[in-house]
Amino acid sequence: MAEVASNPDDSKDQLYRIRHSTAHILATAIQQMFPDARFAIGPPIEDGFYYDFELPRPISPEDFDEIEGRMRGIVNRDHDFVHETWSKEKAREYFDERDEPYKLELIEGIEDDEVSIYTCGDFTDLCAGPHVESTGACQHFKLRKVAGAYWRGDENNPMLQRIYGTAFETEDELEQFLFMVEEAKKRDHRKLGVDLDLFRFDDRSPGSVFWMPRGWTAYRELKGYFRELEEDNGYEEIHNPMLYDKELFEQSGHAEHYGENMFTFEAHDREWCLKPMNCPDTMVYFGTKKRSYRELPLRVAEFGDLHRNELPGTLSGATRVRHFVQDDAHIFLDESHLEDEIGLLLDMVDRTFKLFDLRYDIELSTRPDDFMGDEQLWDEAEDSLKAALESNNKDFEIHEGDGAFYGPKIDFQVRDSLGRSWQCATIQLDFQLPRRFDLTYTAEDNTEQTPIVIHRAIAGSMERFFAILVEHLSGALPTWMAPEQVRIMTITDEEHDYAYDVAEMLQEADIRAEVDIRSEKIGYKIREAETMKVPYMLVIGGDEVEDGTVSVRSYTEGRRGTMEPEELRDEIVKKIETRALDVDVERSGLTDIAESHDGEGTEMEERGY
Repeated sequence: MAEVASNPDDSKDQLYRIRHSTAHILATAIQQMFPDARFAIGPPIEDGFYYDFELPRPISPEDFDEIEGRMRGIVNRDHDFVHETWSKEKAREYFDERDEPYKLELIEGIEDDEVSIYTCGDFTDLCAGPHVESTGACQHFKLRKVAGAYWRGDENNPMLQRIYGTAFETEDELEQFLFMVEEAKKRDHRKLGVDLDLFRFDDRSPGSVFWMPRGWTAYRELKGYFRELEEDNGYEEIHNPMLYDKELFEQSGHAEHYGENMFTFEAHDREWCLKPMNCPDTMVYFGTKKRSYRELPLRVAEFGDLHRNELPGTLSGATRVRHFVQDDAHIFLDESHLEDEIGLLLDMVDRTFKLFDLRYDIELSTRPDDFMGDEQLWDEAEDSLKAALESNNKDFEIHEGDGAFYGPKIDFQVRDSLGRSWQCATIQLDFQLPRRFDLTYTAEDNTEQTPIVIHRAIAGSMERFFAILVEHLSGALPTWMAPEQVRIMTITDEEHDYAYDVAEMLQEADIRAEVDIRSEKIGYKIREAETMKVPYMLVIGGDEVEDGTVSVRSYTEGRRGTMEPEELRDEIVKKIETRALDVDVERSGLTDIAESHDGEGTEMEERGY
């Protein structure tokens, strides 16, 4: 029996239904253009929808106008979404007759004897729904990009063409989203990394960041912050090899549960692994000597170089890499320390994200299907994390089944200045690895006890966190992180000696200052410094030399007038010492700020500058 789709799933909101329905409208348009097309799947996703197709020719963005035009025609005809339930036999006959192998494979994976079918105009699809009642509800949409996608994510399966789009309930929401997409393109760390001479990428080592001197300076400043944070909270730091016999990861369980993500090879009659995480060798460190309860909690940090075998299609600049460093730490403790230690970690996370004006949400992830160890220990661990979050008055969502294989975890989803969500910090509770490595400590009553371990990272991947900051701040790093904190620019050759004297005074205060004595016009020099997002720009002409001052401009404020060099030095030193966030995070136009100063550069030249 057929029915117009107002159900079957009332739990899905209207936006979900619009996006799901627009994916079907896209498929209908593709069927009109390519009658021999084969259809795979077309689900709604977080910011829109996609549909996967096998087509007789490649699709490109140049085709989008025609596809969208056909989609608008389907929307204007206001076709009903008609829902039916078919027997699997009927569905097989229908899709077999139309040579739809992907639909046939999906049917075989359905356990029920009946399947859900939706028809919209001339397009009939195997689909669980839900949808809007008719295509007229899908007025506000835009196709965004096309990409390759293996059927069911398996590189051994055919490569399909995936067309992405988005849809919203109102035109204003769509326009705002498209504006944010364009802003995100301007802020893309892969573009800004090159424009600001921070880092590069090279196919000779895909999935790795090639740091330039400027970028490496900023990266080391970021790492220095995390080292200081750990020192303030009683951590000791170790450093271990990158290469291990595979037996280490067999003992830890990673070879079984994480093996496909590990780089392995054979040499000297042994099988070796590049280290994908720091957990196993930190367990080895704890076991290097007899431990006492007096040492607990023992907080052990390591900025280890890690390698993970990510598929080529998943690599994405610095946000998804094969080689990276984590601000990783493992805390060995007993149950009496647990709640206080989680509280300290929550404070460290909060302190770090506030430093960069990053908001965040908290998720508690519980036992996955492929968990390792005893269910009772898992239940205890989950209850402990939940109690710690509640006692620290933290709001959180529970994500069932998303824990690590060795224990439940707290994940922190960071939201940047464009509202995008990134998974960064994690706190993971582990009762399993200490047992697998036979770790013990002597308790106060002289008995041998097994420690609990907290795995924690705040930035997570340092490369990824750096990239998030670049995009969050539109490349305008705060003064304390900026690779070049001050650029001193002269008007004529007569100011060179004074400029170098000012630079030397700043450098003696550990301020990164450079001098630009090129024979270019001052407006050009200013625009170039602003393009590189230098926090402080000092202009020196004859008046400044005579008065013993500097003309100060800042990246975020523009011209500030003249100051004595010592006064400026003290201001910058204070910003560095306090790690001030002296950039305007909320301003979406930071990437174009240089254009707003063009007139001021002309005025400087008219003054003889």
